[in-house]
Amino acid sequence: MLTWLKKNDLTFPPLEKALHDPNGLLAAGGDLSAERLVQAYRHGCFPWYQDGQPILWWSPDPRTVLFPEELHVSRSLRKLLRQQRYRVTFDQDFAAVILACAGPRAYADGTWITDSMQAAYIQLHEQGLAHSVEVWEGDDLVGGLYGLAMGRLFFGESMFSRADNASKVGFATLVEHLRGAGFVMIDCQMPTEHLHSLGARAISRQQFAEHLRHYLDAPNTASWVC
Repeated sequence: MLTWLKKNDLTFPPLEKALHDPNGLLAAGGDLSAERLVQAYRHGCFPWYQDGQPILWWSPDPRTVLFPEELHVSRSLRKLLRQQRYRVTFDQDFAAVILACAGPRAYADGTWITDSMQAAYIQLHEQGLAHSVEVWEGDDLVGGLYGLAMGRLFFGESMFSRADNASKVGFATLVEHLRGAGFVMIDCQMPTEHLHSLGARAISRQQFAEHLRHYLDAPNTASWVC
């Protein structure tokens, strides 16, 4: 039975109580306060829902992740990185990145990055927990992504691209930055061909939870100042 969260209770049910169908649905309700969102990521779940739905919290099994040392940079992507066609920055325009990620997609109706979701993650950014990657072509923002950095783990949320391979350039640059700062895993949440082409793979929910226990509070040396 699905657990409904109360607004004054930040407790999530155990991950093993997540439904098998749909895969990983753990709870519904609650709110998008900064405190609840932080607790959700620490617990191993994340919000994902459409406008008009209650807030839905997910912990899929298996979980798609990328280990920095397993980043796959194709020959064409490596060539593009060498050409320096794009300029990559961190935390220069978080609001613009999340707004672009919320934009219409050819393969989807609507967006799960609602106005309230955007406001919640902007608040986390202001608290120093959520970070953005911007990919620029000249003065134009052509790609990017955002997520949360906690301990030695990065929880990726969404990415967008308005130019060829711009999001891949941003993601590859971020992964190398995180690897140098001691991060051990990037949570990609759900599988996509785009992520698999970069080296993401599936691990069990139990393995994911073990990484949370070991690395959520571990120190890192990441700098987000460009």
